[in-house]
Formats: sequence, structure tokens, C-alpha cells
Amino acid sequence: MSSGKFDLVEHLAGHVKDGNSFHVPWGNLEIPSFLTNIGITKFVLLELMAATAIVAVFVPMASRLRGGLPAKGRFWNMMEVMLVYLRDNVIVAGIGNRKDAAPYVPYLWALFFFILFCNLAGMVPWLGSPTGAVTVTFVLSILTLVIVTATGILRHGTVGFWTGMVPHVEGKVGPINLATVLAPVLFVLEVFSFFVKHCTLCIRLMANMFGGHLMMAVFVGFIAMSAMSGLYLIFIPVTCLAVMASVAISFLELLVACLQAYIFTFLTSVYIGMAIHQH
Repeated sequence: MSSGKFDLVEHLAGHVKDGNSFHVPWGNLEIPSFLTNIGITKFVLLELMAATAIVAVFVPMASRLRGGLPAKGRFWNMMEVMLVYLRDNVIVAGIGNRKDAAPYVPYLWALFFFILFCNLAGMVPWLGSPTGAVTVTFVLSILTLVIVTATGILRHGTVGFWTGMVPHVEGKVGPINLATVLAPVLFVLEVFSFFVKHCTLCIRLMANMFGGHLMMAVFVGFIAMSAMSGLYLIFIPVTCLAVMASVAISFLELLVACLQAYIFTFLTSVYIGMAIHQH
């Protein structure tokens, strides 16, 4: 790969990674140094914007509903429908029943919309998707791990939670009790599976968001690469195909952004339910 093409690939990858500036058509919009010196990067700002949007939307809505007033307007009705759907068909369904799910509903609502808003930020030109960074998805997965573990320990005790992962085994093979032989092996496998499940939460979300946005950047980069090649006869068809592919992937990314927020929230609900209702 020539130096120019290598630099182009590096430039495209930079658009979907964290940094201290926003890539805009007229150059780089640098974040003030007094913010970057305390660790405020592009993705941190977008996460703060997502958190602010959640507060701005749902605090007034909650105050209105608490006062006995209905949600009025298409936007507020849509938000209410989403909240009710998440509560009844995702959170309660995943955890098992309404009574056990009630303490976790506020957190899981916030988790869903935080991931959704961070995902959708990547659809806005020149911004980026914080959930495309492994550090962000890792922290979200650690929060799920802590909540699931704490839930299981509070419900079953420390020993009961970890040993309760092992399914009940009965029977004998001659004089050998199967539970005695299989229980240690099953315990190791179940504990290993427990941590792997939470790792996949991190990897799945990050890979889907980073991969999709990188693919869009690469298709747009084909336009510049065709121009750099000097073969101007292929410039117009490559440009048309790249633009059409980018538009198609943008619609797919919009679906993925919503789907990944749903999957993360649903799996978190399921893992909490598994901690409450063990074998």
C-alpha cells in the first residue's frame, strides 16, 4: 500500500475513534485544552450530551406524570410507549415477574436510552459513537456484572449465589456419586461462563458500532482513493456506488443502533433474572 493510501486509511479510522477534536469539513474542531487536560475527550463530551438529553427528556415527563397529567403530543406519547414496552416486554419478561423487576426498571430504562443516544450520535455527521469504543462498553458491562453479582449475593448469600450456578445432578455409576464427580467441573464451567457472558456484552456492542461506522467511512474513502489513482474514468461510477452503499449502510446502522440498545438491555435483564431465579 502506498504512503498516500495508508495515510487515507489512518485518516478514515480516526473518524470512528476517540480523540481530542471533532472532524468537520473545514478541518478539526479542537476541544479546549483545559478540558482535555482532565480527560474530557470527544466521546466523553458525547456521553455527557447523551446523559443531559436523558435528563432533559424524562425528568419533565416524570414530573408531569407524577402530577397525574397525561403525556401530550406525539413525541411524549412515543416516549411513554417506549418506556411501557421496555418495562413490560423486556425488563419484566427478562427478570421473571413484575415484583422482582420493579427495583431495576429505572436503571434499565436509563441504560437503554443512554446506549441508544450514544449509538445515534454516530449517525450525526462529524460526531461519532461512544459505544464504538471498548472502554465505554467495558464500563457498561462491568456495571451489569456488579449489579448481577450483588443481586445474586443479596438474594442467596455469597456461597449460595456461586454454588447455586451448578445445576442439580443425581444418579450413580456403580459406587460413584455423579454429583461428587461432576459438581466441581460444572462449577468451574458455570463460573467461567458467567464472566464470559458479561464480556460478550462489551464486545458485541463495541464491534457492531465500530464496524458499521468504519464500513461507512471506508465506502466514502473509495471516492478519494479513485481520485488519487488518477483513473478519472472510474471516478464517477465509484462515487455513485460509494454514495449509494453509504446510504444503504446508514439505514442499516440506524436499525443496528436501536437493536443493540435493545439487546444489551434485554440481556442485562435476563442475567439479573438468572441471578434471582437460580437452578
